Amino acid sequence: MTPEDIYATVEATWPAARLERSGPWTIREGRGGGKRVSAATAAEGWTEADLPAAEAAMEAVGQEPLFMIRAGDAALDAALAARGYRIVDPVTAYACPVGRLSAEPPAQMAAFPHWPPLGIVRDLWTESGIGPERVAVMERVAGPKCCLLGRQNDRPSGAAFVALAGPFAMLHALEVTPALRRLGSAQAMIRRGACWAEAAGAHWFSLVVTTANAPARALYEALGMEEVGHYHYRLK
Repeated sequence: MTPEDIYATVEATWPAARLERSGPWTIREGRGGGKRVSAATAAEGWTEADLPAAEAAMEAVGQEPLFMIRAGDAALDAALAARGYRIVDPVTAYACPVGRLSAEPPAQMAAFPHWPPLGIVRDLWTESGIGPERVAVMERVAGPKCCLLGRQNDRPSGAAFVALAGPFAMLHALEVTPALRRLGSAQAMIRRGACWAEAAGAHWFSLVVTTANAPARALYEALGMEEVGHYHYRLK
C-alpha cells in the first residue's frame, strides 16, 4: 500500500458525515466522530489567501479549524504553523498483505466477527471513550464491514471494527479492557479481522495509530506489519 492508498482507505472506511468541496479544500463535517472525519485537506493549487475560506467553512458547521497534513503538504504545514496552528496527534500507518496475518488464525472462541455490533461491543467501546458518534461513523460505511468481539478467560475482552475499500481492509477502534491487556486479545482480534477481510476479498490489511503509542506500534510490528505512511493534524 502507498500513502495515497492509506488516505483513500481512511476516507472510505471511516467516512465523514458530509463532504463539501470548497475551492481547493475538502471540508469534512464530523459530527463528533473525531479528527479523521473533521479535518480539512487541500488540493493542488491552494494559496495562503484561500485559508480564511477554509477556516470559515469549518466554523460554519460548528468545528474548530483543523487540517490534516499528508505527504506533499509541507508548504501547507509551514503556512499553518506561521498562522499559529500547532501539531496534534502525529499518526503512523501500518499495512501488510492480509495473508501474513490470516495464516495464523486465532482460537475459534478468541474473537467473533459480526454486524451490527452487539450490545456488549457497544458497551466496551463506550467504556474506552468510543461513543455513539463514532459508532455512527462505522454505520455510514458503505462497503463490507464487521465489528469484532474479543474474549479472554471466558470474559469479553475487547472490540474492534474492520471495513473494506476495494482490495484494502482497515482496522479501526481497537480497544482492550484494561484488566485483560497483555494476554493476546488484541492480536487475536487483528488476526480474526484479517481472516474475515481475506474472505471478503481484501489483499491488504492496514491501520493507523498515533505515533506516540509505542506499545501498539510494537504489537503491529511484531505481527509483521510495516510502516507505509504518516500524517498529522494542525489545530488553531
